[in-house]
Amino acid sequence: MSDETVIRCCAPTLAAIKTGSLFNSPFESREEMTASLRAINRSLIPKGVCALPLRYENGKALIYLYRPSMLKEDLKHPVAEDILKDAGYPEGSAAGHIAWLIRRLKEAETFPHEIGLFLGYPAVDVRGFIRQEECKCTGLWKVYGSDPDQAQRTFARCRRCTKAYLQRRKEGWDLSRLAIRPGQFSYSEAERLERKETT
Repeated sequence: MSDETVIRCCAPTLAAIKTGSLFNSPFESREEMTASLRAINRSLIPKGVCALPLRYENGKALIYLYRPSMLKEDLKHPVAEDILKDAGYPEGSAAGHIAWLIRRLKEAETFPHEIGLFLGYPAVDVRGFIRQEECKCTGLWKVYGSDPDQAQRTFARCRRCTKAYLQRRKEGWDLSRLAIRPGQFSYSEAERLERKETT
């Protein structure tokens, strides 16, 4: 699994804009994938980011790269709690909810609708998707109950982040350098400072 793939699929999570990201990664063997994930986690766990496989299927691993502290907060939202309860999740920790999600992914042919909660999508939008409400706009996710203007700003921010992070990768930055530590500058703050320095 290349750093470029991780950056291309997960830059907003590395930048602490988004709670989590999902991507598929081909693998030759489980041992190879495990070694690759261990190497990534050695770099990223000190920055508050973790990568783990949710499913192995047809020579590909579904990788979940996420920020545990952000996920914990996201899943405390009352709407998120209701969604998880309705989907049969037992009460417990965010790690327990991930374990239940892995189980759901094994049992289902399609992604469980609540997976958006694990990616940092607003709980009201995940609920709107489940209820098939009228969609206000579409980007990284479908917007139902949240502010569409704010969502569009987030979509644009994520696009800018990915572009900037891919450029930094070309300049030799590795995952550890790109991942923002808890309490460090957010991507938007770093972006403002960078613009200030060049004017």
